[in-house]
Amino acid sequence: MEIVAYGVLADEEALLREAFDKAFAGRHELRCLRMFLDRDTAPTAVGHEVVLSSVNDVLDAQVLQVLADGGTRMIAQRSTGYNNIDLPAAEKLGLTVARVSSYSPYSVAEFAWALALAVNRRIVRAAHRTREFDFRLDGLLGRDFRGRTAGVVGTGKIGAAFARIAHGFGMRLLGWDIAENPDCRALGMEYVPREQLFAESDLVSLHVPLLPDTHHLVNAEALAMMKDDAILVNSSRGGLVDTDALLATLRAGRLSGVGLDVYEEEAGVFFLDKSLEVMTDERLARLMTFSNVLVTSHQAYFTRDAVGEIADTTVSNVADHFAGRTGDNTLVRPART
Repeated sequence: MEIVAYGVLADEEALLREAFDKAFAGRHELRCLRMFLDRDTAPTAVGHEVVLSSVNDVLDAQVLQVLADGGTRMIAQRSTGYNNIDLPAAEKLGLTVARVSSYSPYSVAEFAWALALAVNRRIVRAAHRTREFDFRLDGLLGRDFRGRTAGVVGTGKIGAAFARIAHGFGMRLLGWDIAENPDCRALGMEYVPREQLFAESDLVSLHVPLLPDTHHLVNAEALAMMKDDAILVNSSRGGLVDTDALLATLRAGRLSGVGLDVYEEEAGVFFLDKSLEVMTDERLARLMTFSNVLVTSHQAYFTRDAVGEIADTTVSNVADHFAGRTGDNTLVRPART
């Protein structure tokens, strides 16, 4: 049987094939496609019982209907997030949907810190200058993180890893989540209301999933609470931040730095080469004009360790499907179970 994977990155393919070959030993074939799965490309999945999707694929009700009509019975999402999949529609169509519920939290936590350090110490601007043999320090003044306050919004595995690094820097820790993490408590983290976290933190890092309750969690009101010289980092989901409100805040000259590895309208842009095209997303283009804003293309998870774990778990989910099993990674169970 041939299994098709969409949105496969060049560096990801080798790890995915390695996990696939190890699990199935030639019993199934893997077809890796660079293109994303959406309404235009869904017909290419006809005849494939199993589809491996990526976080930037669009699996709305219409796409899922095409997949089901074409013989697809299982969708294995190669990510933790699944807000791109219409789960109620999948259930109605009798599709099994699974995800990767966890992978190396250090990949994202370390990258969030890379963004925080880069915007604080103006690393990108400094690198551009020195490449042109401009060795001035004007405009590169940063701050010590030691002794300052880190606000961790979401203290699950990734948030806890971020907090441990902050603790290593000697920072005061504030946390906000629906449930307290004992590991974060042990670091000295104080759980406070969201408003207090925004108001008192010198660095705010977002590590919550995108849900209806967290959509635009960082809105105009939240940004107004933050210190004028605070740093905001988002390595979770773009929809957590109201981009228009962030742009208004930056235009007012507030916030010392912003590090964004995600963007609420990133679908159809991130992971693609747009260098020879006109950037029609005016909000993204405007973000790029601020010297204190650093935008990366959803790469926080992109380490050999994390991608390898994602590949292994995805293949395990597929093996469970063939064996008629479901587990903790299953989001939508087949009718037979």
